[in-house]
Amino acid sequence: MRLIQRLAFLSAFFLMITCAYSQDVHYNYDRSINFSNYKTYQWVDLPGPGGKVPDQLIDQDIKRAVDEQLTAKGLARVESGGDIQVGYHAILHEEKDINFNAFGCGGGPWGWGGGWGGFNSAAVTGQTSTVTSGMLLVDFYDSEKKQLIWRGDVTKTVDLKRDPDKNYKTLQKAIAKLFKNYPPQDRR
Repeated sequence: MRLIQRLAFLSAFFLMITCAYSQDVHYNYDRSINFSNYKTYQWVDLPGPGGKVPDQLIDQDIKRAVDEQLTAKGLARVESGGDIQVGYHAILHEEKDINFNAFGCGGGPWGWGGGWGGFNSAAVTGQTSTVTSGMLLVDFYDSEKKQLIWRGDVTKTVDLKRDPDKNYKTLQKAIAKLFKNYPPQDRR
């Protein structure tokens, strides 16, 4: 029974770690809006904390990745007078990451040590590191009504020292996942 409990704990632990490194996506929208009425959009800077990233190249990458998705959804980008005003906030924060390594060392019937399937505590090591997590929040405002009509956010671990092409591909995947359910289906 202890073996089953330990295997269940390890499975849940590794699932939790896997989820921590995947993209976490949320969205919400005004259910009274018929999104098929919107044909154009324009970029705007949003006030408040977070805001546009100070790195002009990353700002361009974010806008390009969003532009790709909105163009694929049938919206045309304009410099002014768009039906929708689009803006984003980018937030980076650091988290502590704990990596455990468990390796077998003699013993039980499966060679895991500690009797019948138990882990020998001397065989478990840990290491901590700092991981940067980024959140991108994208807002759509109705230009006429000046009200929020759609908001989506995606959270993902970020390695700013990584190859910029790989980072852009990761960004594209995250934005594609964010806009998977855009435009919302008319449920009236």
